[in-house]
Amino acid sequence: MSTFAEVGFKGTRKDYFLASGMDVAPESHVIVEADRGEDLGQVTAVGTVAERKCSGSGGCSTPTPEKRIVRAARKDEVDRIEELRRDEDRVRTETRKAVERHSLKMKITEAEWQFDRKKLTIYFTADKRVDFRALVRDLARTFRTRIELRQIGVRDEAALLGGVGRCGRELCCSTWLPELKPVSLQLAKDQNLSLNPAQISGCCGRLMCCLMYEHETYVQARRRFPREGKVLRTTRGEEKVLSVDIWGERIGLRAPDGERRVVPLEELKREVQEVGKRRREDS
Repeated sequence: MSTFAEVGFKGTRKDYFLASGMDVAPESHVIVEADRGEDLGQVTAVGTVAERKCSGSGGCSTPTPEKRIVRAARKDEVDRIEELRRDEDRVRTETRKAVERHSLKMKITEAEWQFDRKKLTIYFTADKRVDFRALVRDLARTFRTRIELRQIGVRDEAALLGGVGRCGRELCCSTWLPELKPVSLQLAKDQNLSLNPAQISGCCGRLMCCLMYEHETYVQARRRFPREGKVLRTTRGEEKVLSVDIWGERIGLRAPDGERRVVPLEELKREVQEVGKRRREDS
């Protein structure tokens, strides 16, 4: 019987595998099938949990993963991958020097060795498309392995490098957020947040992912209130809605003569209902 498993690698990179005829447990290190070789990762979820995470994040291109877990990793192999991680500092330095030699407008973000050293992935950001064919040949001669240069966006860069957000916690994208979804300015507008980019942008310079977390709550709560600008018939006559305080459940009103008041939502509903009842009785 095969076990569905999620395996984590460097940074936030994760993939899904099948483990046939072997028991795998979270936090255990395993050797897995990789691109033209083998790689070493750490099991982060197994069974139903892994399947749900895979389908929920869109990480499964097929119902059943094509790659498999080969075996459990030995201690010396875990030590070896740690050595490769330390060597990646040298790789980044050498690659940045090569980029300068080729006068390319690109920023080297991160590097990742495959466990068997048959592949070296280098991540970079750039404003435009970059012709890096000569650079790849140069790097292949330097590191004597197959080179993959992968262009990523600034949000992916933040997820890869990690950091601390304005909330004082580690970045969601680099710790637990399974997928980076588009964040629009409308989310901030719906929550009556400041539209100052400096206040609603994350370390990556894009709108903060956490704007999505409470958005649906605001939308649902907002449906209980009249929209700004609407004219209501209350016990004081016609009044225009100026502002809405969702959490305080209060509404700011203005009468035609300019008089303003703030009234609780439930009280306003009673006034509107009372006026409506009077009109029906008079008719």
